[in-house]
Amino acid sequence: MTYIAIFLTYVFINNFILVQFMGICPFIGVSKNSESAIGMGLAVTFVTGVTSAICWLVYYGILQPLHLEYLETVTFILVIASLVQLVEMVIRKISPSLYKALGIFLPLITTNCIVLGIALINITNNYNLLESFAAGVASGLGFTLAIILMSNIREKLDLTPVRKSFRGVPIAFITAGLMALAFMAFDKSLLSNLHLV
Repeated sequence: MTYIAIFLTYVFINNFILVQFMGICPFIGVSKNSESAIGMGLAVTFVTGVTSAICWLVYYGILQPLHLEYLETVTFILVIASLVQLVEMVIRKISPSLYKALGIFLPLITTNCIVLGIALINITNNYNLLESFAAGVASGLGFTLAIILMSNIREKLDLTPVRKSFRGVPIAFITAGLMALAFMAFDKSLLSNLHLV
């Protein structure tokens, strides 16, 4: 699979949020304003890219030679947790306002299904190191695209008259459902039409 095909697959065709419905908690929780959505998206993109590469190295460099493949999930979670701690410390130092805006959702990147999901998918699909890194970055960019679109829509919804029973999270879920329907228009035929597979 080419790198362009990997990018299109994880940003549009198999978008973790809108097609596979993974990582919904930060998607709904942080998409209230664009600034925190962009910050969360960039943090998730960094974490997915770097953990994909590190998890690939750990799997093929340590677990597979020692025949410890059954420890991949536990090992990957430890790698992810360590990297998220590092990202959290960096954001706290660089941008205290963003750190405060992200709140509890920043440490929750550790339990974000997207980060572990892409690391496991990379191993399952037998991607090499660069393909794993590309898939990790693309899945993070897919998350970023979805959360930024959602934050822009939610900011506009705050200025629009919405029935009281639909305000807040209910209208966010309805919006997410409509966005998911739109993203389902992208399918694997896109790759074949572009002659990427």
